[in-house]
Amino acid sequence: MFKPNILIADDHPLLLKGLEDFLNEKKYNIIASCTDGLSAYNTIIKEKPDIAILDIEMPNMTGIDIAKNCKRHDVKTRIVLITLHKEKKIFEDAVKYNIHGYLLKEFALSEIEECIASVCDGTSYFSEKIYKRFSHSLHQEVHIENLTRSEIKILKLIADEMTSMQIADFLNISVRTVEKHRANMIKKLEIDQKPNSLLIWSQKNKELLL
Repeated sequence: MFKPNILIADDHPLLLKGLEDFLNEKKYNIIASCTDGLSAYNTIIKEKPDIAILDIEMPNMTGIDIAKNCKRHDVKTRIVLITLHKEKKIFEDAVKYNIHGYLLKEFALSEIEECIASVCDGTSYFSEKIYKRFSHSLHQEVHIENLTRSEIKILKLIADEMTSMQIADFLNISVRTVEKHRANMIKKLEIDQKPNSLLIWSQKNKELLL
């Protein structure tokens, strides 16, 4: 079975040692353990490990900073971040910076082997609680990207409970044009064609339209 070369980094000595001891016990190849972001990044550049398991919040460089730089310089090391937080931005950063895994600290040791196996197979891994909480939002954001600027503008007005006639007057376009945009948005967003479906969707996902 393939055992990847792994770098680990955490500025909390006890957590770092616990993770290192656990992975050593499982016979993984730990090539370095670092206590700050800058030394972790420099070691990644020098040693080119297969996987880097990084705490997000570290001195000098955060785990996100390291992921950004690795993407910018086309470093092939796969980044797995460990976090205390269940923030929506996690998914946004994962897409933006080619982050291959997110583990919650409270479950890190119980999930780390499954995470490493997934990442080695080329599949991203998210702690179950993070995935369940935010995967729906991510799915909606992907749909939002399919909309044109005009459609997003109209969707915002729909969220403000404006009728097609009011939108047409406000934008100085025909009601027919507004209705055409509505039909296109329903198709792109994969919404059921029910009365007020766009209004309900737009109000439920209002933060995505900002």
